[in-house]
Amino acid sequence: MIRTNIKYYLFCGILSVLFGITSCTDYLDRDPESVISGETAFRNFNNFQGFTEEMYALIPDVAKHNWVSSFNWGEDEIITIGSGEYLMGFHIDRGNYRAYINKGDCFLDRTWSSTGDRFAKSLWGGSWAGIRKANMGLEALEKGMMVDGSQAEKDIIAGQLYFFRAWFHFQLIQYWGGLPYIDYVLPSDEKLILPRMTYRECAEKIAADFRKAADLLPVNWDDTEIGRRTSGQNALRVNKIWALGFLGKNLLWAGSPLMANGVNGPRTYDADLCKRAADTFGELLNLVESGQTQYSLVSFENYSSLFYTNHQSWLMPGGTEAIMRGPTYGPDSYWRQANSYQVQAMANGDNIVLCPTANYVNYYGMANGLPLNDPESGFDPTHPWKNRDPRFYNDILYDGRKVTQSANEYQYANLYTGGNYSNDDRNKSRTGYLNYKFIPIGANTYDNDYGYSTALHIHLSWLRLADVYLMYAESAAQGYGAATGKSGKFSKTAADAINTVRDRAGIGHLNAKYISSLDGFMDELRRERAVELSFEAHRFNDLRRWLLLTEYPYNIKTRQRFDRAAQLDPAADPKENGVKNFKEEILVTRNLSSKHYWLPLKTDDVSLYPEFGQNPGW
Repeated sequence: MIRTNIKYYLFCGILSVLFGITSCTDYLDRDPESVISGETAFRNFNNFQGFTEEMYALIPDVAKHNWVSSFNWGEDEIITIGSGEYLMGFHIDRGNYRAYINKGDCFLDRTWSSTGDRFAKSLWGGSWAGIRKANMGLEALEKGMMVDGSQAEKDIIAGQLYFFRAWFHFQLIQYWGGLPYIDYVLPSDEKLILPRMTYRECAEKIAADFRKAADLLPVNWDDTEIGRRTSGQNALRVNKIWALGFLGKNLLWAGSPLMANGVNGPRTYDADLCKRAADTFGELLNLVESGQTQYSLVSFENYSSLFYTNHQSWLMPGGTEAIMRGPTYGPDSYWRQANSYQVQAMANGDNIVLCPTANYVNYYGMANGLPLNDPESGFDPTHPWKNRDPRFYNDILYDGRKVTQSANEYQYANLYTGGNYSNDDRNKSRTGYLNYKFIPIGANTYDNDYGYSTALHIHLSWLRLADVYLMYAESAAQGYGAATGKSGKFSKTAADAINTVRDRAGIGHLNAKYISSLDGFMDELRRERAVELSFEAHRFNDLRRWLLLTEYPYNIKTRQRFDRAAQLDPAADPKENGVKNFKEEILVTRNLSSKHYWLPLKTDDVSLYPEFGQNPGW
């Protein structure tokens, strides 16, 4: 079983006395003098690793940051009106980005803690704290304070420190743009005048640190003498594959239209940065496909295990595909988000439903691999659930599907117009669909097949292998100008990489018409990312970096209305159910402008000194 909290080397005494940080109470073989001696804190591997692992405890758990967590801010999700209007996703729809500041439901806010309080795991505050800790550790290594350590031990410590310094900076700049890159311990008596860098400048600093981390870290801790000391408990520790994955992602993001050209620039990529990204992803994928790593795509039969586990003693989801996962903070949080994905009359929820928008569900194409709007796809609006991409059936609750084992008024998803799953926009579906990607069908108060009694555990990965294939596809295509583009470090073309992900789902390969032009390929690449990575907190940043956030049809959220063509037959396959009077209507049009491509900084922060300026428009 994968541990969900990294505690093996945490030393409360060292951190609370030296740095004013409160840690958890678990530790291994703590040297008694480590409580009072700064030199002892870094003297040997166990002590230094205890210091380093405080940075893992600063990683937010995006899907469980609050009682109900809102983290899908693209055109993918809409929140029920009323009780859900305090959530950040509701404010994003209205362009009120400042709502994130000091806002408890948003993982971007300013609170941070290295304790187990999930409500205090926020990106802005936690990232700066993590950057400072990384610099303190690197400074200690440079000063030779690890006197009782082998070179291998020093390397694995340094690799983690370089990774975290880069990772926290990357998380910050993808939301707020270029910032100062802090690569030394800031003295408390030094005047702060560090200017904001450009995004490219900051990304190059990040890339250098990720590269150092990749060169220093093992692929698998369990295969090293150091890692064997905690064998079987290393899955949540930084390794070479983490570092390569985020090195490639950082380079692709820097080469994307928003970062490369600015909010008013063209939707073109920086080809050089994309080639570098493709080479990095190619290096990673070559290791994976040659069997040199512990990672592989899970089978589609086990697809749900990427997102939740149930009846498995709180086993963390992700399997062999999850590359980077952060800790999860306390069993009280593992399952509560499940309530927000279903009709509230059958959940112990907060009267809030996070609904997939109908326009986003439309991205789920047909089993033959074609999009719904392709004349050759075979999509029939009188039988809209038939012959769809298998991921549609895994992720989306559609009309007529059986939801509970016990007989009751909610046993079948009555999502047709006026049905008891969709007749109240305050606590039922607003769109004609529900999101069941993260919960089992029995997650309701009738079956009670979720929660503490079954150990339902929902968890999002920060990076998984399917995402790496898709980012490789994007960077190879944009770096080399065609769907047939490929890195010299990997055998597959951009189109091959997408087809690898599609093969897992059992759908058709890219049609030749979508490979013949770069624009056509990118349309399918964007759709593939929408489907494969749906509701995993990717879409908002993807739309931003593609400079599509403000553009139609990416700025609307819709619902679908329909009547059943016949009385529901419980014995029939719901995929075959017919509908009539099928129509789509807009619920929300987001009137966002160019300033909404970047988040605003807090006024107190931009008032510290002139060189630290506010983002344009805010």
